[in-house]
Amino acid sequence: MKHKLIIVDDHKMFLDGLTSILKDLPEYEIILTSNDAKNVAKYLDINPDENIDLVITDVNMPKFNGIELNAHIKKRHPKIKTLVVSMLHDTATVQKLTNDNVDGYVPKNAEKEELVKAIETILSGEKYFSQSIKDTYLKSVFSNEKSLAESLSKREKEVLKLIAKEYTTQEIADTLFLSKHTIESYRKNLISKLEVRNLAGLTKHAIKLGLLDEDQD
Repeated sequence: MKHKLIIVDDHKMFLDGLTSILKDLPEYEIILTSNDAKNVAKYLDINPDENIDLVITDVNMPKFNGIELNAHIKKRHPKIKTLVVSMLHDTATVQKLTNDNVDGYVPKNAEKEELVKAIETILSGEKYFSQSIKDTYLKSVFSNEKSLAESLSKREKEVLKLIAKEYTTQEIADTLFLSKHTIESYRKNLISKLEVRNLAGLTKHAIKLGLLDEDQD
């Protein structure tokens, strides 16, 4: 049984090149090629029974870009896999697409073999990211964690650590020789600064920042 694909890119040369590569492979059937991501979104909405397996898209397109198309597909057609093939892979783009559950991401200068491998991997139910994309993503994650750690004062980290160790407000106050009211203020400020809703969210950040590591006890 053939896998049904859609390719969307506003650069005709790349669109034609990718189409010719996949047309030579008998396991794939290209249902639609388009230079307009908005049209592809409409096509998927109008034809829900088409059973498209994979949409391959660029990121940087006018009017409706690849990030918006991926988000639309994941929200309205979650069974359809998405592969981004783009020269654009800055940290913000990679992180946004990853957060929106994109299934794969390879740069446009990838070898034909890697492109086919990415498609095969995604259609088998796994995700595929080129090494350069992984590096960009990890860099963004570490950068975010570093800036988060640097934004907290020494005292805030101490309070956060004790919260994560399930100390009560009074116990934290006694341990740090501060008033209960001061600890409550620290807790409120930490919830706001770390953008969490409750103590469980604070605990997750404490673990992420390594505050519960044995060497810091």
